[in-house]
Amino acid sequence: MATSSIGFVGASGLMGHGMARHLLAHVAKHGLQSGNSLRIAASRRPERVADLLAAGASTATLAELGAHSDVVFICVTGSPDVEAVVLGSAQQPGGLLRDARPDLVIVDCSTSEPQSTALLRTRCAERGVTLVDAPLARTPVEAEAGRLNVMVGAEPDVFIRVEPLIRAFAENVFHMGGPGAGHTIKLLNNFIAQAICTATAEAFAVGRRAGVDLHRFVDLVSQGAVNCGLFQAMAKTLDGDMTGLMFELDNARKDLRYYTHLAEGLAVPSLVGTAVHQSLAVASALGHGKKFVPALVQAQEQLSGAQIVGTPNQTTGDTT
Repeated sequence: MATSSIGFVGASGLMGHGMARHLLAHVAKHGLQSGNSLRIAASRRPERVADLLAAGASTATLAELGAHSDVVFICVTGSPDVEAVVLGSAQQPGGLLRDARPDLVIVDCSTSEPQSTALLRTRCAERGVTLVDAPLARTPVEAEAGRLNVMVGAEPDVFIRVEPLIRAFAENVFHMGGPGAGHTIKLLNNFIAQAICTATAEAFAVGRRAGVDLHRFVDLVSQGAVNCGLFQAMAKTLDGDMTGLMFELDNARKDLRYYTHLAEGLAVPSLVGTAVHQSLAVASALGHGKKFVPALVQAQEQLSGAQIVGTPNQTTGDTT
């Protein structure tokens, strides 16, 4: 895409920083003028974007991004934040739409609620602006490496326009369908992911209370069809590593709330989804919300009285 100006909102975030850095490199590689390269929204954590500014990025208000960019990427926490970025808020009266150029494309890479996305898409269309949903999979590690998975909901001609930019920070880009498909499929993906994590944490608690050697349990699962990267991330907690999945538990709880809202709106029973959401809500209420998702295991320790984190390996006798 021969674009002259790219905007980015959320460059100080765990995911957004790596994405913005790779977009900046894309701009440099394709010889765009530095003055019209990458503008980032002013951040309350300037230390997180200092390297981007040193490499040639510049800062701008949201209204300026909307007025002077061809494409603006958003990577924030969820729908309330996206709405504030696009429409403005009491804290930031000038959102992207205030002075938006009529051919602007906004790419929302946040995990957002489909109903909110649909309303924003209508508001954008009234101004001649196109809203694309392009949520992410994988972790901040892959974001910094430029190896994210991205699921895009957009009309085919719009997808063709934004795909080269998305590939600047993504290893795999999936066109999931028309507008809204990306955010819907992201919620399905995160529901399955958190179901695996919550089930694993519960299984560890039950197994430990039953006297099972959890390390041997992990050995067994690791050789079968149940094994997956998420199970292995949770298994690291046995050795005291709580960073196997670097995704905030409260964000996971938010995503499951969006998922259950989606199911309810479609009149589809969501027995498992509701249970997973409540498991995350309980862990948050126990004080683990700002930790990573593997803290589900610590919540299970509190609920069951079982020691899981740093569990002795009964085969080797090692403890962590």
